[in-house]
Amino acid sequence: MTLRLCETILRRSLRFSAIRKLTAAPEQAPLDLRGSGCSVFGPQTVRKCLFHCTPASLVSSGTFLDRLQKGRAVLSDEGLCHHPVSVPSDSGHQFSLVLKDPDQPKNAKSLKVAIVGAPNAGKSTLTNQLLGRKLFAVSEKVHTTRSRAVGVLTQDDTQIILLDTPGLESLLVDPFESIKEADLVVVLVDVSDKWTRNKLDYEVLKCLALKPDVPVILVLNKVDLLKNKTLLLDITAQLTEGVVNGKIRIRGAEKPHQKLAAKPHSRHTEEPHSESMKDGASQEGQDKDRLSPEELKALKSRRGWPLFKDIFMLSSVDREDVETLKRYLFEGAKPGQWQYHSEVLTDQGPEEVCISTIREKLLQYLPKEVPYSMTQQIEIWKESEDGVLDISIKLYVKKDSHMKMVIGSGGHMITRITQEAENDLMKIFLREVRLKISAKLRK
Repeated sequence: MTLRLCETILRRSLRFSAIRKLTAAPEQAPLDLRGSGCSVFGPQTVRKCLFHCTPASLVSSGTFLDRLQKGRAVLSDEGLCHHPVSVPSDSGHQFSLVLKDPDQPKNAKSLKVAIVGAPNAGKSTLTNQLLGRKLFAVSEKVHTTRSRAVGVLTQDDTQIILLDTPGLESLLVDPFESIKEADLVVVLVDVSDKWTRNKLDYEVLKCLALKPDVPVILVLNKVDLLKNKTLLLDITAQLTEGVVNGKIRIRGAEKPHQKLAAKPHSRHTEEPHSESMKDGASQEGQDKDRLSPEELKALKSRRGWPLFKDIFMLSSVDREDVETLKRYLFEGAKPGQWQYHSEVLTDQGPEEVCISTIREKLLQYLPKEVPYSMTQQIEIWKESEDGVLDISIKLYVKKDSHMKMVIGSGGHMITRITQEAENDLMKIFLREVRLKISAKLRK
């Protein structure tokens, strides 16, 4: 304990000394930052690579410190030096940050993006990659995302709001609400799943039919797992019914929809596109948020949607692929007010993020129904004397057999879950975390 306390005092004194040297320098004196990950905040910060600098870039010390504290990019002659925004580990701080007035520039632009798709299409993985941080739980099992979460991506004068929705078959009301708010809808399809890749999910079609005036793009995900890449053309033809942006014709579309695909479609077209695409918004006296039984029946016979504006084929785990989509989103942003302050990364509280992170590990390592029958309770959430965030979680298990699976042989399983969740939380909060997970039988 004494050694830890001495180490903390020494580290803080070095940190304070370094800051004093920087702030004491004249405003015009440049600070030479060399290398790909230099830092003035001690070895711990360097190890976590909190920001990366352009080699031999020159910025003034005052500007550097000001932007570093605000979590923004440091401008230089060479380009941008980004300091990633973190999720505050204090719920009060996070709450006040979410409610803080946006610090938007004069010519602000914004875009709300709803990412929808069948369960396990890769929505959370794509959202994490766009944010540049693993923030939302990812698992091959269904119902990983239980409620809508918001990710905020702010760059220069533009703010992108990413609405990471649950699988459309797990909670129907919530995704529909996201569609209503969205300026752009991203329909994600897993092309590695041969059972679902040739037909849009029925719940996705319902969302699109309810709001046909909202621009939609199709993202074919997990193309790296598709051995026969020539199938991509056939899959695209099926899912778009042969039409993209009302102009491009794709061979291979199904015959029943050739008549529909023969006419170009646009958001500004006044003609109805088809009987199955008419919704309450296009008919007077009908509820805008509901489809008639006839329309729902017609949707069940459909395989695709002819109003996609653009198509992307990518792997959500490939950074270059995601960067292409990211640039597209920023270019599509329109003049508008920001919704959040630039330091906000998500609207979730730190406790929600923690519970979600642990849930991901439970889904990943425990079989079948075991993770779904368990509940979590936060027992301890505080900063210790050595500056480490101490978190203690109690898992409540319903069966003796489940308890054995959670603990594992010699405590191996619960130790593995704890270590991996702890590492993820340190990357999210950008600070040291000491996580303890215990299990208790509650029948």
